[in-house]
Amino acid sequence: MARPRKPLLSTDRIVRTARELVDAEGLAAVSTRRLAAELGVSGPSLYNHFRTKDEILEAVADSVSAQVDLSMFEDPGQGAGREWRTALHDWAVSYRTALRAHPNIVPVLARGPGRRPAGLRLADVVYGAMVDAGWPPAQATSIGALMRYFIMGSALGSFAGGFVDDASAYDPADYPHLGQAHLLSERQEKIDERAFETGLRALLDGLAEQFTQVKGTA
Repeated sequence: MARPRKPLLSTDRIVRTARELVDAEGLAAVSTRRLAAELGVSGPSLYNHFRTKDEILEAVADSVSAQVDLSMFEDPGQGAGREWRTALHDWAVSYRTALRAHPNIVPVLARGPGRRPAGLRLADVVYGAMVDAGWPPAQATSIGALMRYFIMGSALGSFAGGFVDDASAYDPADYPHLGQAHLLSERQEKIDERAFETGLRALLDGLAEQFTQVKGTA
């Protein structure tokens, strides 16, 4: 009887396993030794695909960037994407959804795209869509940056989850306006979603006002 074959080691399999480790235990859990054990291979075999742990984490980060929907900026049938404000809104929601599913990799993503293909494509598509919509190149760059700051900041932690659910922690003598703060953590998802949407719409309102000025001086 033939021996059962081990699954072939591939770049995709390494990245998927590393991403699962990061999701479950954080960045520190990833090492070539630990990955090799999880994959059932010898440590040196990983070096045929990645030279260092940092390269593996970069690949994990790029795999998350690849999950972000960019279709709202592209419509081959009409030669243009959705109206820029709607496209930015929908992209921001998709981006945040991807990051919230993999929050432990956000610190790596926050360094910028570097040489990561999916990260560079994301930057290229968003920048190109803003320029095509009529934004000057310098402002299109700023829009990409500020959107990334906002989205990544919202994915790094939970505002509501940062409050303990112990009412005694909020003595009215010291914190007269935090009488209901102990209830925030149990409503974490709803509060955080509402905060993100409020901030996103305020940001887009401000950009829309600036865009009116840009078009008026064109």
